[in-house]
Amino acid sequence: MTIKVYVVDDSAVVRQALQHLLQDDSTIALIGSAPNPLIAAPAIRKHRPDVLLLDIEMPGMDGLSFLRQIMAEAPIPTVICSTLTSAGSSMALEALAAGAVAVIAKPRLGLKQYLEDTRRELVQTLKAAARARPRAAVASASGCARSTARPTTPPAPAGRRTLSVNKPVLIGSSTGGTQAIESVLLALPADSPGIAIVQHMPEKFTAMYAERLNKVCAMTVREARDGDRLERGLVLIAPGGRHLQLRKAAGQYFAVVADGPHVNRHKPSVDVLFRSAADCAGPDALAILLTGMGDDGARGMKLLHQRGARTVAQDEASCVVFGMPKEAIRLGAVDEVLPIGRVAAAVLGFDARG
Repeated sequence: MTIKVYVVDDSAVVRQALQHLLQDDSTIALIGSAPNPLIAAPAIRKHRPDVLLLDIEMPGMDGLSFLRQIMAEAPIPTVICSTLTSAGSSMALEALAAGAVAVIAKPRLGLKQYLEDTRRELVQTLKAAARARPRAAVASASGCARSTARPTTPPAPAGRRTLSVNKPVLIGSSTGGTQAIESVLLALPADSPGIAIVQHMPEKFTAMYAERLNKVCAMTVREARDGDRLERGLVLIAPGGRHLQLRKAAGQYFAVVADGPHVNRHKPSVDVLFRSAADCAGPDALAILLTGMGDDGARGMKLLHQRGARTVAQDEASCVVFGMPKEAIRLGAVDEVLPIGRVAAAVLGFDARG
């Protein structure tokens, strides 16, 4: 199957370089390009591409506004390629929150040579994006005005455990996970059980992502630090470029943040977190595997399942990419398959079991 790609970038040099690079791959067809969204929009409506490769800084309409418009009307898998999305850039998080499947940073100088050097990564990203089913961003991340105040905490369900009880919730995700995680956390009250999260994300992005979530969620959200206690009302995000594990001491769970080799091509890796929880928490844990490409987390979830943990996978219909959950289901590692809109209720239900 040929992947149809459309490029929107105001640089003629970039458009020409991309045309040159992509023509060497028989599975990718560049069906058109435009210098700005105003010209691109009617062409895209007439001949819908499989993947949109989009710049951010353009005349007439910026790429983020165009991305939000696309996601609201008829979502197209979109890869952002921009000089404004360097490591740690808030613009990159805005793009992911708006529905971009992936973000590629390009330098302001030496663009043509850079694209040549990163051809393989670019082609792989486009092929991966073609398998995605993007969805409109949740309201708080869509670029619309949002309050910086924390949402009102919903009433605790009947039978809710006391604050002294500490049973960890673990969440792993990749492509599409920034939106999925936000939708889950927005639905949880401030005294929910402690949550440890691995979201595949580059170094420097995770701290900013945690800060973003902390502004809109009732729970406290921050990037995990070595030695942090996983307590009620707290969400710890694995830092990019480091692995996150759990250890148990005196009945409490603590974060272990450390360097190490990539696992399943990822650092942080969901499997690393899940396996550590299988060793120290077992039946006390709830593990959730959300949207993502590949199989990271599936074998760790299988181990958790064998140790008596409760395991949940996101369903195919609500996933951007049904890769990681699908693999966990294939391995027989999943107790329940749920749409993303019911995952928060599963967390609260697990918490209320006593």
